[in-house]
Amino acid sequence: MLSARVLVPFLLVSLIWGSTWLVIKDQISSVPPTWSVSYRFGVAAIGMFALAWWRKAPLKLDRQGQLIALALGLFQFSANFNFVYRAEMYITSGLLAVLFAMLMVPNAILSRVFLGQRIAGGFVIGTLVALAGIALLFVQEYRAMSADAAAVMTGLGLALCAILSASIANVMQSAERVRKLPIVSLLAWAMLWGALGNAALGWMLYGPPVIETRPAYIGGIVYLGLLGSVVTFPMYFALIRDIGAARAAYSSVLVPVVAMILSTLFEGYHWSALAASGAVLGMVGLVIAMRARSPRTPRLTG
Repeated sequence: MLSARVLVPFLLVSLIWGSTWLVIKDQISSVPPTWSVSYRFGVAAIGMFALAWWRKAPLKLDRQGQLIALALGLFQFSANFNFVYRAEMYITSGLLAVLFAMLMVPNAILSRVFLGQRIAGGFVIGTLVALAGIALLFVQEYRAMSADAAAVMTGLGLALCAILSASIANVMQSAERVRKLPIVSLLAWAMLWGALGNAALGWMLYGPPVIETRPAYIGGIVYLGLLGSVVTFPMYFALIRDIGAARAAYSSVLVPVVAMILSTLFEGYHWSALAASGAVLGMVGLVIAMRARSPRTPRLTG
């Protein structure tokens, strides 16, 4: 059985990230996506440094720590979200959320290849059941799309790049040398490096900063930066260190279901038998995988 120490943050992360897809959809506007990502993590960096100060966590990292923060910032808070925001230009937020539900697969594979973490049989069975549910959700969302095949393929390619970037950042958290760094301090610097990297990329691609003064846009930046980043990422990375990158990524299976429930409440989404079946299979697979005993893992210093 999962303890409350694991279950509570797992559910909170899933619920909050399930709501962010609707907000990200609204961010796809006249503002270039790279600048929107930069604003989000600029706000998040400020919030994370404030959280580190409040918790009396160290605000400085040594050279090795800064290099790790830089890598984390570039993979998680720059590449990942740039691909996500661009993917939403071609495919629906629902389909993108469903695709991200597959995050546990590359997380498990990369953890096995680079960290030697074994994969439990129960986790494999649960993952196969969950993937069957994800496939049903994918078919449902794909049928609902009006985009042409070329746009869909472009969106899928961008989504897969985002998933791979996020997975690399996730697996980094399980490395022994990274686990020794305070999570909040590491995230504060990583978000700062990510925001600066996004700003540099945005200036190169689109010129000087562009922003909308629309209350919904500004509110979305604050929501994504604080609730969607400062509140969630410390909990999520703590889960990765506690239960491993593969099992922590199972929160992504709950996310599209939460997103669809919110879409039902706020956008009039109608559930089909296909979508309901996919959601049920995803939840069953999640329970099987999360209840699987974690096999002993060699302690590496990668």
